[in-house]
Amino acid sequence: MNQNTLVEQLRELKLSSFFDGIVEQRTSQRYMELPFEERLTLLLDRECLRRSNDRLVRRIRSAAIKHSTANLDSVDLQRERGLSKQRLVELGTCRWVRDRLSLVVTGPTGVGKSFVASALADQACRLTLTAFYTGASDLIADLLLSKSDGSYRNLRKRLARVDLLIIDDFLRDPLEAAHAREFLDLIDDRFRTSSCIFVSQLPISDWYKNIVEPTVADAILDRIVHDALRVELTGESMRKRTSTVPNHPGQHVASLRVSTENLNKKKEGEMLT
Repeated sequence: MNQNTLVEQLRELKLSSFFDGIVEQRTSQRYMELPFEERLTLLLDRECLRRSNDRLVRRIRSAAIKHSTANLDSVDLQRERGLSKQRLVELGTCRWVRDRLSLVVTGPTGVGKSFVASALADQACRLTLTAFYTGASDLIADLLLSKSDGSYRNLRKRLARVDLLIIDDFLRDPLEAAHAREFLDLIDDRFRTSSCIFVSQLPISDWYKNIVEPTVADAILDRIVHDALRVELTGESMRKRTSTVPNHPGQHVASLRVSTENLNKKKEGEMLT
């Protein structure tokens, strides 16, 4: 068999790394003394590794992770902010995803909630699980649009098949009754069948009042809080810590806020007198 025929057959079988391995074995002396079976095993291992890496790349691309460079090693654990190394390692096993539990990540703005969620989504992909990252408003918009163009059922099925759905900015804005029902249907699809990460600035105790319809609020919270692990992040904004602008502009913002408040109080005092 000539080389061109071999190349075409391996290409047809989608064995590109297998062929690259053959070329390497032909041009390197270190393979010459190996038995045939061992050389064949090396070729197969090379092809399997390439396919595994390709699948990982596809999973990460399909996940649309917000912070594309986030991973468990890049999560800042040097400062105390409510997440220990042991806790992160436990979450990084993704056993809770395989057990079909969910995770609620709460904390003030800028504390790193989305980054932690992105790192866990990346880890899930590396452990052969599927993930999808979306904002709450984007998710609602996609669901409403799919109803108008006839793709609603297909979208619901695609979301239901994802092992880990990350919903960022959950309840950032109050949920109107119609939107709340969309979330209820979505969460009901995933209840004890697949996992979610809910990322929210609001503590869970404030969720109820941000869902307009009380009956739907009860149903949503009932499906989330009983089967969800919790991470409550604390501390100052990571954006302030990592800012490259000198003189700590965040402090100027805080000073300006205090000055404005003092000015308002002074005006109120003058009006009273």
